[in-house]
Formats: sequence, structure tokens, C-alpha cells
Amino acid sequence: KELLNAMMKRRWYITALVLGGFMFIIGGMFAAIINKNSIEGEWKELLLLLLGAFIGSYGKIIDYWFSDTDKDKMLVQKMDEEDGTALSNTADMPVTPPVEPTPINLPVVNTEAPKEAFKPIEVDEDGDECDNLESLRKNIFDSLKEVTSLKEFDIKAINFSSYGASLVYIDENGNALTPLYNYLKKYPEILHNQFYDTYGGVQAFTHQSASPVLGSLNSGMQLYRIKYERPELFKKIKYALHLPQYLSYLITGVPCADITSIGCHTNLWDFTKMQYHEWVKQEGALEKLAPILPGNEALTANFMGNNYFVGIGLHDSSAALIPYLVNFHEPFVLISTGTWCISLNPFNQTPLTDEELSNDCLSFMTYEGKKVKASRLFAGFEHEQQVNRIASHFNQTVSRYRDIDYDQNIILKLQQNFSQNQGVIDLKASDFTKRDLANFSTDIEAYHQLILDIIAQQFFSTQLILKGSDTKKIFVDGGFSKNSIYMNLLALSFPEIEVYAASMAQATAVGTALSIHSCWNQKTLPTDLIELKYFQSHLVK
Repeated sequence: KELLNAMMKRRWYITALVLGGFMFIIGGMFAAIINKNSIEGEWKELLLLLLGAFIGSYGKIIDYWFSDTDKDKMLVQKMDEEDGTALSNTADMPVTPPVEPTPINLPVVNTEAPKEAFKPIEVDEDGDECDNLESLRKNIFDSLKEVTSLKEFDIKAINFSSYGASLVYIDENGNALTPLYNYLKKYPEILHNQFYDTYGGVQAFTHQSASPVLGSLNSGMQLYRIKYERPELFKKIKYALHLPQYLSYLITGVPCADITSIGCHTNLWDFTKMQYHEWVKQEGALEKLAPILPGNEALTANFMGNNYFVGIGLHDSSAALIPYLVNFHEPFVLISTGTWCISLNPFNQTPLTDEELSNDCLSFMTYEGKKVKASRLFAGFEHEQQVNRIASHFNQTVSRYRDIDYDQNIILKLQQNFSQNQGVIDLKASDFTKRDLANFSTDIEAYHQLILDIIAQQFFSTQLILKGSDTKKIFVDGGFSKNSIYMNLLALSFPEIEVYAASMAQATAVGTALSIHSCWNQKTLPTDLIELKYFQSHLVK
């Protein structure tokens, strides 16, 4: 409210100044005429120039008061959202969710709305929760309208990234035929058995698809399910687009497929032949898949009267890897941490083994079509659950454990007094789930032990994808990169490899921008996109 009042007061001051100056000149001219005062030619010219300038200023005053009403409404709307008090009627305006700032040197529009905007507020025909596709579609357009209207940025290109394990089914008119099914939706056991029995069995198929059996998370299985459960719907499907490509399609109108989405645990791709799996053609699914375009290709599209280069969209994990591939050329592994901790090795081309597949390893694809061996660990979720248990036992707040300093003496004490896992590692649950919190003297001690147990899992998971490559560096981004205990213990676990905490704002968005950089920008890529902090592996005893 104070901001709006200040703006209005400023407008009154400027208006009064311009009108007062104008009236002063007019009054002086009338006084001179009435008094029959003579005015030199030079003064006449000067007065006429001043008079013309002030008349021209009327146009500015009108613009100042009336042409920015949309901006005024948006400002009032923002204040309404902040204080909950309705100051105006903004029903005639589109509701535009907040948009993250766009780096000025990158062609990126971050259309990733806050998490609360995409709560599972819709249910499918089975009553299962899923993202609201219509809400997402509107958000894309609203976000782009807002960003492209910002005068401080000259937007040249647009690209998209999102999770890639969901498909959007469109008809011949481009309309979505179904909800955006949740990739965690339970998969029917009958169809599961039918599929794998038909196409060589689980063991053979997982080697070909380079992915464990993940149910609906193998997105191709969603299309297979529709064919057998809803054959009439299957006939209506013109294209099944992975979500990143659907977002691009909204702007370009060009249906396409992308190798980063196809190659990410979809069951669609045969990694042994580097082509679509045979079942895709046999089941009639191939004709439902759009043509594959290169991940670094940009289409041209018109949006709000302006032409833009528009990328075809990328799977988020593959996009987040791009800035590292651009900046580092020696073999490295990236551990992307969050709810899942995913270790990505773009320099390991060896086929997945039975051991790796049984321990949640899989293959991704870069936007250039190269294999990336990956392993997954549910460590972020495990950390959250056990921190809640520690906080409850020691009567502390959960926020206390967001910034605990690494204490080497506590680690030495724990290693001496508690058994540490040296044998078979359970990747589904850490040893900490079985530990009695009463055995720890403080919550800080217990928290150090939790991270010790998570690191035991992380070492085992990451070690699986190191085999077959001469890795020089490990980069950690995401939540655990800010955890000094995690980072120090990880460095101790890999004494022969340099371990770094990596920090980069909007890594996924930057990756999508970099993938189409050459389409619109001839300047060299910046080399300072990623901030690194080195962690030594030396433990003093």
C-alpha cells in the first residue's frame, strides 16, 4: 500500500509541476499582451519552444495516468495476495503465478511454478491423484506473457524441461485426451506379466531397456496399458508426447520426440540396438510417437506477435547434466541430490550388469544421444524421516539440523563405539533405522551417525557406476551439497577422487538454455556458471 501511495503522490507532483509551468508561461504571455510589452525575436522563439515542450508534456501526463493501468492492476493484485485485503477488482486479469528471475545472458524462461501451484489437485478416472494438465497449460502461457513483457530483457529463445516419465495424449486437433497420469500410479499385475512374458522375460528385457522394472514410471508401459484397457481411446491418440515435448508443442504446434525423454527408463528404447524396442512397432505404438528431433534443435514460433527460437524440451535430469558437460571435459560423476540422490556418469558406456540393475541402476541419454550410466538412492527421503525421529527423541526442532557443522572428533568417537556397516548394504533403508537413539549422548552425535549410515549407502550406490571409467572428479549439487558432514564424509569415502560441492542457480533451466545456445547466440559460453568448493579426504586421527 505504501508503494502504491508513493507512486500516486509522485504522479501528482509531476502533473502539478508540468501544469504549473505551462500556466506560468501562458499567464506571462497574456500579461505581456495586455500590457503591450515588446518582446525581442529571440525571446519569442524561446517562449514558443517552451510552450511546445509543455504541450508535448501533456501526452506524457496522459500516458503516465492512463496507459499503465494494467501494470497498476498487477501491482494492486500482488498487494492483495500479500496482505489478503481486496483493494481492487482484478477479475478481468489473468492470474499469473510468480516466475523465477531469468538470467540476462541466457535464453531461458523458467516456467517452473512454485510447488504449491502444482499440488495433485485433480484425479483421474480411477480416483488417483495427478497434476492438473489444464492448470499447467495456463501457467505456461501466463508465465511467458509475463516474462516476454519485461522491458529489461530481450528474450531470444525459449526452452523447456520437466520430469519425463509422464505422457500427454493428444488427438489430431492437439487436444489432450486424458489427465496427466501420475507416474507412481499402480500398474496392473496382469498387464505387467503379459508384457514381460511376451517380450523375453524381465531379465532379458531390462538389459535391453537399460532400466529396472518400475511400473508406470516406465512411461511406455502407460501407453501399453491404454491399448489393452481402453482400446477406443488408443485409436483416438494421434501422438503420445512426453511432458517436456508437450510443453514445447504448446508454443510451436510441432509434435516431436526427444532422445533424453525416450531414453529415460521408458521401456521404449533398446539400448543394445540404439533404436525403438521391437514391442513398440509390434503393439502399434510406433505410429503414436512423434518424429525424433535433435535435442539441440530450435524451431521458430510466434508468440504474442514476436518470433522466438523454441527448443523441443528436455528431460530434467539430462538437462541438469549439460552445464557440467560444457564446463568439464575430464571424466566426472555428478551426484544430483534431493529426495532422490542420482549418481550420473556420462563417461561410462559399459552395459548394465545384473548386479547393477538389481541395485537400481539404469541408463539415461544426453541430448546428443550418448549413454549416461546412473544409479539411484532414496537418501533425501531417508534423511527427512530420520531427522524427524532424532528431533522428536531429543525434543528439538527439525530446522536445527539444516546447518550442522562437521565434527571430526564425533566421527572418530562413533567409529570406535558403534558398529559401522562394512558388509551388504541395504539401499532401501539405512542402518540408522535400526539404531537405538538412547545410545547417543546428544542429538548432534546421532545426526553425525545418520549421515555416516547414509554415506555408506551413497558410496555403494555411486561405486556401481564408477566401474569401467577413470573418474577424476565427483560433483555434488542439490541439498546435500550444502551439508558439510555429508560432503566431508563423501570425500573420505573416495580418497582417490576429488570431491566438490557444486553450486549453480537453476541448473536444469541453464542446461536447457545451453542445449540451444548456438541457435541464437554466437558468443562463447560463460565459464563461470558453476561455483565449486573442494573437500579434502584427509582424516586426522
